[in-house]
Amino acid sequence: MTHYVIYDGNCNLCSTLAQLLEKLDQGKQFQYAPMQDQATLEQFGITSQDCEKGMLLINANVPQQRWQGSDAAEEIGRLLPLGEVFVNAYRAMPGVKWGGDRLYVQVRDNRYAWFGRRSSLYESAYPICNTDACRK
Repeated sequence: MTHYVIYDGNCNLCSTLAQLLEKLDQGKQFQYAPMQDQATLEQFGITSQDCEKGMLLINANVPQQRWQGSDAAEEIGRLLPLGEVFVNAYRAMPGVKWGGDRLYVQVRDNRYAWFGRRSSLYESAYPICNTDACRK
């Protein structure tokens, strides 16, 4: 099953985390698009206001199934090998999910001030591709 990760390609932290996920997954489960890719966002009906709420994860088989922000991060973690065990433990601890959600919002809203802005857009080696023209 493929999932699409929509990340901020201008954000140092976001791009670094996307690169880490690329190394772990090697394009098996995830394909990526920066939030700055308007054509891809339009394909999925994603607006700039949607992007302000944080990263998105989209189920490629059922594009209406989406996760955003900290929920997207948790779902990505759950989909990784052995990740479900850790995500379930995280969600089960009283107050930890609540705190994690609040922390995500703080990082999201301060990501450029805390981690900096890239000088050029990061584009993944595993881009979202919905046409035969870009599949090899």
